[in-house]
Amino acid sequence: MKQIVQDIKNGNTILEDVPAPIVANGQILVQTTRSLVSLGTERMLVEFGKANMLQKARMQPERVKMVMDKVKTDGLTPTLNAVFSKLGQPLPLGYCNVGKVIAVGKGITEFNVGDRVASNGPHAEYVSVPQNLAARIPDNVSDDEAAFTVIGSIGLQGIRLANPTFGETIVVIGLGLIGLLTAQLLKANGCRVIGFDYDDRKVALAKDAGIMAYNPSDGTDTVKLVNSLTGDVGADAVLVTASNKGNEIISQAAQMSRKRGRIILIGVIGLDINRSDFYEKELSFQVSCSYGPGRYDADYEQKGQDYPLPFVRWTEKRNFQALLQAISDGSLKVEPLITERIPLQEYEKIYGNMSGSGSIASILVYEEKSGQPGNSISVGDKKFEGQKGVIGIIGAGNFTGATMLPALKKCNAPIKYIASSGGLSGTTLARKFGIANSTTDYKQVLADPEVDVAIITTRHNKHASMVIETLDANKHVFVEKPLALNKAELDGILAVYEKHDKTINVGFNRRFAPLAVKMKQLLGDPGSAINITATMNAGFIPAQSWVHDMEVGGGRIIGEACHFIDLCTYLTGSKVKSVCMNAMGTNPEENTDNVSILLRYENGSNVVINYFANGSKSYSKERLEVYSNERTLVMDNWRKLYGYGFKGFSSLSSGQDKGHVAQFALLLKLIKDSGGPLVPLNEIVNTTLASFAAIESLKTGAWVAI
Repeated sequence: MKQIVQDIKNGNTILEDVPAPIVANGQILVQTTRSLVSLGTERMLVEFGKANMLQKARMQPERVKMVMDKVKTDGLTPTLNAVFSKLGQPLPLGYCNVGKVIAVGKGITEFNVGDRVASNGPHAEYVSVPQNLAARIPDNVSDDEAAFTVIGSIGLQGIRLANPTFGETIVVIGLGLIGLLTAQLLKANGCRVIGFDYDDRKVALAKDAGIMAYNPSDGTDTVKLVNSLTGDVGADAVLVTASNKGNEIISQAAQMSRKRGRIILIGVIGLDINRSDFYEKELSFQVSCSYGPGRYDADYEQKGQDYPLPFVRWTEKRNFQALLQAISDGSLKVEPLITERIPLQEYEKIYGNMSGSGSIASILVYEEKSGQPGNSISVGDKKFEGQKGVIGIIGAGNFTGATMLPALKKCNAPIKYIASSGGLSGTTLARKFGIANSTTDYKQVLADPEVDVAIITTRHNKHASMVIETLDANKHVFVEKPLALNKAELDGILAVYEKHDKTINVGFNRRFAPLAVKMKQLLGDPGSAINITATMNAGFIPAQSWVHDMEVGGGRIIGEACHFIDLCTYLTGSKVKSVCMNAMGTNPEENTDNVSILLRYENGSNVVINYFANGSKSYSKERLEVYSNERTLVMDNWRKLYGYGFKGFSSLSSGQDKGHVAQFALLLKLIKDSGGPLVPLNEIVNTTLASFAAIESLKTGAWVAI
């Protein structure tokens, strides 16, 4: 299928060829007929892409500090690699999609095949969208009209925050597409609406809709005008839908407001607020968030958990439905706003000169297609017949692109497939790293007899089931940590493993890092127990991230701290016997990422793993101290190793290397030579059980035996 994307690195807007998505559980698959170009939002993305590196830095100063902190801790080369990897990920454009449902996922009862729907899907011939981000289109609303649903909901949510009442005077600053829609909705709500814009055409459109609209460029003093039109009372509310970097608009909005008036920001403006303007009138100011309640809430959007209507009357989905009803009954007229209808293939007519475009609303028109869409595309013409160690990758997230694929490239790994849910990220990585095929159907990877090993890098909740499917497909499996999220999943994997002769490998790469190998060499066979203190300065991750969701990510202890459990197992040469974990805070049952984990090993070794998320990013992310036979080793962030009490060794430096390249080089060798797993399975199981025991210990407040 075709999809419009923005290349952030070189600034090009591309009509990319990508595999069509597979309909997911809780989602509907839509064949697009129309999509609306959001000139304001999309122009910002296009302009950011076209900016040079210095200009990009000036646009996002907060990210510059993050980069500088990373340079201090990780070094220049890893930081630059991470930055360029991020810039190399194109962005899908568009969020106002209309089309016909061609498939429904498991759990969908509201939609049927053949329904016409409006959704926040991108500019793509096929989109898979969650049920709470789509709304059925009334029969008397055309596809062109329905394309205004989502962008209109942005204005509607701002109106709901302003809470206007019949007869109030509301000012709309900025009569672009959102401003024009907002003004019409306010008028339909019984409000007296005053609009301002510097474009005569937009002012004229507003006047045609019955709005008192003015162009300040003719010398009109907007504040005096509003005061005169309201008998020196001022506006009851001001909705700002403009895009401007200056601070004049927020100042004018305050000055034209009545005492205790409301100001709602829907657009993007400078916010250097004059305190006296707000203090004297006791003004309220609020920023509107996108389409309404539910936006950016994974439980609502991705899991389909609706908010109860008696308590949250207007969710984003219900806002979609309200917009469509307003178009249906004629209270919102959008046809006069359509400037042009452009076939998808001629998209450059819109994106070629967005800054100078005089368009109000540009509609992309899609060709009608029959049959099912293709879920795989060929990116190269590589042949794999007769090769051993052929790889299929399932998952195309940040880790895959920034860390795993560069490591595999250094190993000259033969990669036949990369599978991604949406198709775009996988195709981008396929082109960058010379992978033969991009697909949205991971089962194609498992069904191909030429593929020897499947590498799984999906979200954690899919690991166990995909490991089982891979083993049942008679293939070796490499899965990024964790192997499983609970004991039942682990038992299921082991039961299937017993039926096959393929290996299970988990991405415990730290033990293959050059400094870890050197530490093991220096320690030799200590002949007695050792002490280890390991610190992971993991960094803060927002509470709403999927990583913290115990059903999806498993939490950071099971999902990430397992790295250091395995590393300590490697260095002690033993297995974990029992675990105790203590967390920061007063509630021991909270899912936390600020903990200390105590590990007792079978050989008597004692390990403390401090996993903290509240430290400074400018401090080393990972640090290890080992005490053995009056000797001490200190490893700092995989860049420095210091030895104390070792004859002939005092220090070693290297570029930051966490062992990924060595890990994959050994994996390929073992598969080609029909060898065993990277890490003995009993150690993988022991580490996995130790991570589960840590969570149990936190809940029970006691040591837990493995």
